[in-house]
Amino acid sequence: MQTAEAREQMVEQQVRAWDVLDARVLSILRQVPRELFVPPGESFAALADAQVPLPCGQHMLRPSLVGRLLQALQLTPGERVLEVGAGSGFISACLRAAGTRVRTLEIFPELAALASTHLATLGMSDVEVVNTDALAAAGGERFAAIAVTGSLPEYQPCFERQLGIGGRLFVVVGEPPVMDARLIRRVGEGAWSATSLFETVIDPLVNAPRIPAFVF
Repeated sequence: MQTAEAREQMVEQQVRAWDVLDARVLSILRQVPRELFVPPGESFAALADAQVPLPCGQHMLRPSLVGRLLQALQLTPGERVLEVGAGSGFISACLRAAGTRVRTLEIFPELAALASTHLATLGMSDVEVVNTDALAAAGGERFAAIAVTGSLPEYQPCFERQLGIGGRLFVVVGEPPVMDARLIRRVGEGAWSATSLFETVIDPLVNAPRIPAFVF
C-alpha cells in the first residue's frame, strides 16, 4: 500500500472512528508524515493505531489519541503552545502544523535531539525543543494551550498555572488499568474548570509524583 493511501486509511478508519471529527485536525494528521517519526525497524507500525516504542523506554501515542488531544485543545493559529514530552517530535509537528508557536520540553537528551532532527527535516526548525524536566522547570510564563503527553499518576497543578486566561490544558491523570484524559481551562486569574474526556493508558511523565501505596 502506498504511504499516502495508508495515511488516509489511518485517518479515516482509526482517528475519525474515535470521534475525531474536526476537519482541521484530520487535515493535520494527513499532512504530517507520522512514518518519519518512528525508529528504524518500526515503520510497519507507523500508521497503525498503536503506541510505537521509542528510545529511553518511551512510546509514541496512538494516532487516535493524538487526534483527540488536538481536537480538545481547539488551537488557533498564532497561539503559544507548550508541549510536555517531545518524544520523537510527532505531536510537536502536529501542533506546529496547526499554525501555533511551539515550545516542547523533553527530559531525555537523546529524544530531544531526535525531535529536533525530525522537525528540521520538515522545515519546522522554529519549534523550540528544550532538554529539561518539565516538572522541575515549570515557571511563570503563560501559554494559550499546553499538551502533556505523559500521564500524571497524581494530578499536579503546576501546568494549569502556566495557562493564560482562557487557556486549555490536555492532561492524562491516574494509574493503570484506567487513566482519565482531562481538559483543564483557566477561566479566571485564580479559577479553573475541568472536563473528563475519555479513558486511556499512557506512559507516566518521568519523575511524576505517585500516590503512596496503602500499607496495612
